[in-house]
Amino acid sequence: MNFELRPFLVSDLDSLVKHANNYNIAKNLSNKFAFPYTTDHGIAFINLALSATPTEIFAIIVNDQAVGSIGVHPKTDIHCKNAEIGYWIAEEYWGMGIVPKAVKLMMEYGFKTFDISRIYASTYDTNIKSQRVLIKAGFCLEGEFKGTLYKNGTIYDEVIYAIRKPVIL
Repeated sequence: MNFELRPFLVSDLDSLVKHANNYNIAKNLSNKFAFPYTTDHGIAFINLALSATPTEIFAIIVNDQAVGSIGVHPKTDIHCKNAEIGYWIAEEYWGMGIVPKAVKLMMEYGFKTFDISRIYASTYDTNIKSQRVLIKAGFCLEGEFKGTLYKNGTIYDEVIYAIRKPVIL
């Protein structure tokens, strides 16, 4: 399926809210991703996405609609050579191969744009689909931390995948 990544536009608001307002998406993300997902949440998110220079958060666009989001977020202090990647896509597009390709595009963008050597992702141990996405994109399992995530009254294990910047000789 064809898609593109581009910076969010204010005009993406209705599509963003429509696709983000889904418990099956929110349950696998941090508590910053609200459910129900309202217009106010969408406005705040688009403002956040537009606030960083260079851009860290992109819309996943299918048929001129924002159907998801992907971002690479550089860390600071002693973690300054690392960035965290995060993503979601509307449930109707799950399993279509969009997200692994989007992750690869964001890896290329992240390594080219930011002074980093590692991109990592944190997933719930129960989110097998996201783990498969990361493996398809070339990430390797780095570790599993028992009982470190807490969401909706449940404690989960955290699974960390990462990829290193290729060294060119």
